[in-house]
Amino acid sequence: MSSPVPTLSHRLAPEAEAWCNRARQAQGPWQELSPEQRLQILRRARFLLARDGLLLGQLTATARGCPPAEALASEVVPLADACRFLELRAARLLRPRRVGRRGRPFWLGGLLSRVERDPRGIVLILGASNYPLFLAGVQMIQALAAGNAVLLKPGLRGRDPLAAFVRILAEAGLPRDLIQLLPEDREAGQAALEIGVDYVILTGRAATGVAVLRQVAERLTPAAMELSGCDAVVVRADADLDMTVRALAFGLRLNQGATCIAPRRVLAHRTVATELEGRLERAVKQLAPIALSAAAAAEVFPLVQQALDHGAHLIAGRLLPGGGVEGPLVVAGVAPGAPLLQADLFAPIMSLVTVTDDAEAVARANASAYALGAAIFSADTAAAQILSRSLQVGVVQINDLIAPTADPRLPFGGRRRSGFGVTRGVEGLLEMTVPRVVTWRAGSWRPHYDPLAADDLALIFGFLGMAHSEGWRARGRALLEVLRNLRARMRRSRAVAAPRPPD
Repeated sequence: MSSPVPTLSHRLAPEAEAWCNRARQAQGPWQELSPEQRLQILRRARFLLARDGLLLGQLTATARGCPPAEALASEVVPLADACRFLELRAARLLRPRRVGRRGRPFWLGGLLSRVERDPRGIVLILGASNYPLFLAGVQMIQALAAGNAVLLKPGLRGRDPLAAFVRILAEAGLPRDLIQLLPEDREAGQAALEIGVDYVILTGRAATGVAVLRQVAERLTPAAMELSGCDAVVVRADADLDMTVRALAFGLRLNQGATCIAPRRVLAHRTVATELEGRLERAVKQLAPIALSAAAAAEVFPLVQQALDHGAHLIAGRLLPGGGVEGPLVVAGVAPGAPLLQADLFAPIMSLVTVTDDAEAVARANASAYALGAAIFSADTAAAQILSRSLQVGVVQINDLIAPTADPRLPFGGRRRSGFGVTRGVEGLLEMTVPRVVTWRAGSWRPHYDPLAADDLALIFGFLGMAHSEGWRARGRALLEVLRNLRARMRRSRAVAAPRPPD
């Protein structure tokens, strides 16, 4: 009987083991450097990013199939901003934090503590194809700043811009082997997961997240999942429709609609829905046509056709004979329960739904299984901020779209089928570390070492009331009870310790 044919990931196991070994050997000395020393390399890399920005923009534009100016603005510039954020903040955030006396429980008298941040070790980054440089690049520099080594698997067509950035980091002084650039093939990531890493960051679709989580679960490897979106845009009755239409057209046009937080569901108040539809129709028809790939069309066509069969209508874009799709697509009059409103599509498509009030808009927005982001357009920003608290998503943007999420100070992540964990910002940096707590205690008082007697119950209950009762009178009564029990305990101790008289 012949042995089973090994899977491709098994055949890559020797390469994956070599990647991990090289990264592990490089990571040891790297984590011993101070954060300031590591950040000096990122500072030099930022200067080199500015020098080579046009080249990186061109490589990224080729990978994405977009204009170089768009790639430069949406990937290279925010990556440089993220480097500067780390230069300014990372050293303080990663420094050990002393925990002093304030707030310390009284029964832990003399205890002092320190919370340290250790790097996780080897971070595996599974990159995306829609923003190949910015998304994986920020995750990589945060992992490096925290003292980790990185295994970097680019998304489809993303290897060239990431390889150029890795060369920039090497020129800036990053130690050799600290970044292992893997092939783009999915099997390379699977092989690295099988060999074993210390932390995984995936940017991708929800179905990919499920598959990766099954694999990391066997090793209990922690992970951050930055997954699909089906973002809602709430257009209130007082919204600036000129701004709203410009924003929605931008969301359809940017990266040809392949953005996880692009607007997919527009929930317009009934008093402005008709006017918004007319304005949006005129604006979208001025955009250049986008022919969807065969794979994207195969997802989009049946969902749109089903919506049209149930009363919706197209105001922009076309369904072509044979299953082709020409975008951007805007589908108006979509029934609230349509499957189109539940799909995680990476294509220039948007649905319009009319709602009667804010409450219905919130209910419709939260009805999706995906909960990455949302936006609100309203002249009343105070009301919009109150409304934002009801939206069960990771990020809410008011009177803007997509661009604010590139702020390097802010974390980014979703909920439900949009994933969990965060990248970027302070929270994303700290996710690249694990805490270690160190405590030390002066003196010799250790009341917890002594066995408890039955009559200690009243004393401990008094301590509880003294520390946590409501109002000073209740705490004062508890203090008197503690003092009374302590005196009684001391009298018993003296009686036990007194010498017995001779017979």
